[in-house]
This record gives sequence, C-alpha cells and structure tokens, in this order.
Amino acid sequence: MNIIKQFSRIILITIFLTSCRTSINKEYPLKNLEENFNEKSNLEKKRMEIKFSCGENGISEYLDDGWKILKEDSLEKVCTWKSVPATKDCNMEKDKGCKITKPDKIGEEKIYLLEK
Repeated sequence: MNIIKQFSRIILITIFLTSCRTSINKEYPLKNLEENFNEKSNLEKKRMEIKFSCGENGISEYLDDGWKILKEDSLEKVCTWKSVPATKDCNMEKDKGCKITKPDKIGEEKIYLLEK
C-alpha cells in the first residue's frame, strides 16, 4: 500500500514538472507573436471625429495633413442667444423673472469622420 502511495506521488510530481517545462518552452513563440501584433497595430489606420460649428471651417488643415473624409454630417445648431422681455412693460434690469432667452442666430454644425 505504501508503494502505491509513493508511486502516485512520483507521478504527480513528474506531471507538475513537465507542465512547467512546456510553459517555459512556449515563451519564445509568444515573443514573436507580440512583435507581429505590434507591427500590425502600427499598420492600422487612425480615425478621428471633428466638429466645426457656426461658420468655422478648418477641415482643409486636416486634408492637407493627409486625412481623408469617411463620413460627413451636418446638424442645425444655435450659434448665439439673445434676451428679450416677456411683456411690453417688463424692465429686464430690475425684474430678472420677466427675461426670456431666445435663439438669435442659427447656424450649421458639421461633423467629419476622418481616417489617416
């Protein structure tokens, strides 16, 4: 019975030792895979989203730098706001509760999705 227990212990120890050796041998291929992964990530294209609103337009700077437009969207946007009295006899300086804020100028916001 003692011999069976010792034999089973020896088998367990050899299994543990051989598993450690295989993981050590696998380290070298993992380094090569990491290098290949880094090379692929450098080859991937970069993407960026930029927004210009109310007459601003700086997209030509990005196009000159080598960026390409993938997608272009435009939305209506309020550029400036103005305060107006709620009634004719309202004094906005004395009574702040009668002041209403309304959109003054409405412009366009352009959203670009760029890729390099």
